Amino acid sequence: MSYRSPLARARGLGSAREGAGHWWAQRLTAVALVPLCLWFATGLVGLVGADHAAVKAWVGMPINAALLVVLIVAVFHHAQLGLQVVIEDYVHSEGLKIAGIMIGKFAAILLGLAGVFAVLKISFGG
Repeated sequence: MSYRSPLARARGLGSAREGAGHWWAQRLTAVALVPLCLWFATGLVGLVGADHAAVKAWVGMPINAALLVVLIVAVFHHAQLGLQVVIEDYVHSEGLKIAGIMIGKFAAILLGLAGVFAVLKISFGG
């Protein structure tokens, strides 16, 4: 016989109240990526056969630079959220799960910042 209350037995189990926010963030980044990827693909098709200077000029245009930054941030955030779900679902060791999620977040932040830095450097003529 247990003297623990139902709340005490359930504590640490079930929802941490973050699932809905995570789900919405994944869906919103997916929806944002549709027009951004279409814009990017269209821009790349327009640059077929262009030289390095023309591509730099295209990236250096303010609207293109801004959209590229938004695209990079959305891609890496979406990828990190998806990787986190996969790790949470399929890695059963708690230590490996936490390490995997932390490495995934660190990698997404590092690579995203590198991409944004590259776009800004090109955009501001560095």
